[in-house]
Amino acid sequence: MKRKGMAAIGVAAMMAGLVACGSGDGGTADGDKKLTVWVMDGSAPKEWVEELNKEFEAAHEGVTVEIEEQQWNGIQERITTALSEDAPPDVIELGNTQTAGYAVTGGLADLTDIKADLNYDNWNKGMLPSAELDGKLYAAPWYAANRVVIYDKKIYEKVGVEPPTNRQEWIEGLEKIRKSDKDVQPIYLPGQSWYVFAGFLWDEGGDFAVEDGDQWKGALATPEAEKAISFYKKLQSFSKAPKDTDEATPQQSTDVVPKGDVASWIGLGWEAAGAVEAIEKAGGEADFGYFPIPGKTSEKPGSVFFGGSNLAVAERSTDKELAQEWLKAATSEKWMKKYAEATAGGLLPNTEAAQVRPESGSFAEAMVKASGVGNITPVTPGWANVETEPNPIKEYMTKVLKGTDPTKAGEEADKVISERINKS
Repeated sequence: MKRKGMAAIGVAAMMAGLVACGSGDGGTADGDKKLTVWVMDGSAPKEWVEELNKEFEAAHEGVTVEIEEQQWNGIQERITTALSEDAPPDVIELGNTQTAGYAVTGGLADLTDIKADLNYDNWNKGMLPSAELDGKLYAAPWYAANRVVIYDKKIYEKVGVEPPTNRQEWIEGLEKIRKSDKDVQPIYLPGQSWYVFAGFLWDEGGDFAVEDGDQWKGALATPEAEKAISFYKKLQSFSKAPKDTDEATPQQSTDVVPKGDVASWIGLGWEAAGAVEAIEKAGGEADFGYFPIPGKTSEKPGSVFFGGSNLAVAERSTDKELAQEWLKAATSEKWMKKYAEATAGGLLPNTEAAQVRPESGSFAEAMVKASGVGNITPVTPGWANVETEPNPIKEYMTKVLKGTDPTKAGEEADKVISERINKS
């Protein structure tokens, strides 16, 4: 999943200045060892990675750590090629929905034997599943982020609406906004925001696909999915957004929200930051508030999709032991806490103990409140095939929003999901 700039408001372009060099050959001319680490653009703050590598190199005489920054565009093909070479990068950042696909090919080192050294038992339970496959550990969770509701404080205050704590209060507030001003969208919610729908689906106890023997099958033609899409449809009725596009078409944060007349929307930290920048650039003043996506009751927030990354060691690394040592350090509680501090709480570290206290009223504060109910898509190598356009989940959502019976639309989607997810 692409997550460029996922950090919350105020986190700068974190990767600026990272050295993009090194050939992944595992050594230098004088015999000293070189460890090559691939990280994605927007993932590792410059100061954090420099301090980490300085300490690591001091503890491992003769070792130099080379950081190579990668772009998300085309990354899957580059990683696939790199993992098949004799001297691949030693440590690689992988999207959490991509990890299983690389693990099944044999490209990633099995880390099961060092689980204890990696602080496995204390990892965020929502991040952990993406790092495992068939009972074995192939990566360490690094960071994640989730969506929250972003609202215009002025509109909410004018109408007299308070941030809700459950779905009923949420709907009541949107109704109140709609009745008060016909020109204002109570919420901007495109018909195909399937990451938002995922949370509603998990709240109902459902999922996109379930295991069926040694195969997987789609699970949208179910009572759980029908309840989830019914709530999504109700929520989407308060929006003027298209029913056949997602949040990026048009980009809600920069192409829709800055034009005004949007009381609330659901987005990531980088989207909130983008909206603020666009509004201020146009001479306006952004005044956003944030709250977790409400749950069915006030006892806990609604479930959220965790978008994030893992760190893995290449099976063909020329020094897997050294690579594992760097991985242990980078994902340790000590360095994860420093990571959370460096990103101003805008990204969730892999353990709750490393989470910093976010600023009151910030996007990060709302995000952290929902971090305990984070989840990911089915962990199987074939899941990447499901997300390929045309995405059957998106098509299912549009059909239901336009009047198709949820069961019929679900059966059509399940056929495609089942076919794609079982492809190698």
